[in-house]
Amino acid sequence: MALLRISSPHTQRAGHRTSWVMQMVILATVPGIAVQTWLFGWGNLINILIASIAALACEAAILSIRRRSVGFFLKDYSALLTAVLLGIALPPSVPWWVTVTAVSFAIIFAKQLYGGLGNNPFNPAMVGYAIVLVSFPVPMSQWVGVQSVVTSGDSLSFWQSLQAIFQTLPTIDGYTMATPLDGFKNKELVDSATAFNTIEALQTANLNAWLWVNIAYLLGGLALFWLRIITWHTPVALLGALLVMSGVFYLFDVSHAATPLFHITTGAAMFGAFFIATDPVSSCTSNRGKLIYGAGIGILIYIIRTWGGYPDGVAFAVLLMNFSAPLIDYYTQPRSYGHKKSKKGLKVGEEK
Repeated sequence: MALLRISSPHTQRAGHRTSWVMQMVILATVPGIAVQTWLFGWGNLINILIASIAALACEAAILSIRRRSVGFFLKDYSALLTAVLLGIALPPSVPWWVTVTAVSFAIIFAKQLYGGLGNNPFNPAMVGYAIVLVSFPVPMSQWVGVQSVVTSGDSLSFWQSLQAIFQTLPTIDGYTMATPLDGFKNKELVDSATAFNTIEALQTANLNAWLWVNIAYLLGGLALFWLRIITWHTPVALLGALLVMSGVFYLFDVSHAATPLFHITTGAAMFGAFFIATDPVSSCTSNRGKLIYGAGIGILIYIIRTWGGYPDGVAFAVLLMNFSAPLIDYYTQPRSYGHKKSKKGLKVGEEK
């Protein structure tokens, strides 16, 4: 009699299918998306809509070319989740064609080229984000809506956000402003009238906006932990390493270095810790491996933010650690049942 072989633990809990997990992750992003919309206008919601249409279209096209069931694979919501994560990560004022380019590259090259969901060695959303960040640095650095939030507390209307994305908004420079991470990188912001050219002013600007965004994504991440979709190892290790790195350098140079609180509540720190670094396909699987993996991302984020060429380093840090994930897993395998010691790779001179 042939036995049906399924992946361990050989029990299937109702509702915990791939589609359910993807839907829960999408729902967990809702608080962060709501705060972003409140602070920076409707840009991210529009980006998510554009990205979702492009992602589903690319996924369907490639599945058709590969002669796979389009309906079956679209129902796992993985393409939609990639679109949502990219729509969140991209600036709210980025032109629509940048969003389409990022999503297309993420779905076609970073996911389907490797065989689809479960086979991709790199996080598709971060691959798409990195490609457009390197290729189109100018539109990726324009945050329309930041100026109005910091100075007057008002975000752009839906119509203004739509005009910015489709590049019909007049006098766009009057609505744009660098983020606190941009100011920390360059030690001054593009709009000198706001005088945000000191660390203290940058941190004050952060408290006015990005702190609440990161708190919202923290709440969403805690919901994923409560649902047991993710474990605590990667987010805690990532944020802990970022805190330690920023804390050490802050103690040595208080006048020029930002506080640890600034680093974990600015940019994509919380979003990356709970929604990007915890990708089950491209990250580590063992608990010890997750701790090393998360700590590596946190250290790389601080290095890139401080000495690298980009204000925030979440995407590049995650992709660099994606390279290391298989090796980390190989040397952090847990002890197998019935064995006294865990396998930690081959020793020098040892045969397989």
